[in-house]
Amino acid sequence: MDLELRHLRILCAIADAGSVARAAATLGYSQQALSAQLQRIEQYFGRVVFDRSPSGVRPTGYGVEVLSRARDILVRADTLRDVPDRTGGGRRAIRLGATNSPVLAGMVARVSEQVPDVSLIVSSVYSSAAMVDRLEGGDLDVAIAADYPGLELRHSDAVTHRGIATEPTFIALPARHGMRHRLQVTLAELADEAWFLTPDDGAGWPGVFYAACEAAGFTPQQVHEFLGDQTQLQAMVATGLGVSPVQATCRPAPGVVIKALTGTPLWCRYVLAWRRDSVTEARAEVLFAAAHAAYRDLIGRAEHYQAWARGLRR
Repeated sequence: MDLELRHLRILCAIADAGSVARAAATLGYSQQALSAQLQRIEQYFGRVVFDRSPSGVRPTGYGVEVLSRARDILVRADTLRDVPDRTGGGRRAIRLGATNSPVLAGMVARVSEQVPDVSLIVSSVYSSAAMVDRLEGGDLDVAIAADYPGLELRHSDAVTHRGIATEPTFIALPARHGMRHRLQVTLAELADEAWFLTPDDGAGWPGVFYAACEAAGFTPQQVHEFLGDQTQLQAMVATGLGVSPVQATCRPAPGVVIKALTGTPLWCRYVLAWRRDSVTEARAEVLFAAAHAAYRDLIGRAEHYQAWARGLRR
């Protein structure tokens, strides 16, 4: 078998979906046919790309490297397919809405470098629901939003979306906290803490947080609703005013430690959504690959995430 671009797209689709069955539905294959394709691809490499389990699939260490290179190849291929007509003049402006997503800066930088004829015009939109409304209304072409397991982003057929990454939620604690030396903490152990929470994001937060607390046997008694930047948030955590859920890519400031939650009761997914009539499939692939690469770089520098991931592999 010769390796083709379609084989790389299959691997990326399976990784994004986390399941052969879900990827098959997205790609229009039967599950049996896609499983057979995956088996042939793995035979080509001579190595297993995905670990299988009843809950789905996860890339092996080898598979992570294969997927990284596959996405880079697909970006370059799709960029060639989407070569602009230079006789038309000017740069193509794409209106991008983004919440407090950590991937934004890296994504914009990559698109600027890889596709110089595209100009991303960024609008700050906090609520994922508001972003969907603006996509539906034609005010945005593409958006980086968030959703949660079981509460996937909802929109009309005019819009489509693709998951960039699903990550566990961590907790920021003061560096002098009694559990500062622990690798993980349970949510129940934080029942008496004051909390800093961001407001309703129109996608399920903070409802998923309160549901996790209820499952852990408590209701937070002191909650500060806070919508500010990470510097302000971490300064308040560092002074001991409370603790806060934070993104897996968050870099701790002096006076703050970031810990995994035992059992990972909270998860969040970053989503790239776009209008079908204003963003081509090729362009969407370039934008997605840029966002995914930006996220991968951030995770690679997050020591608390790396420690959590190593713990899963033991």
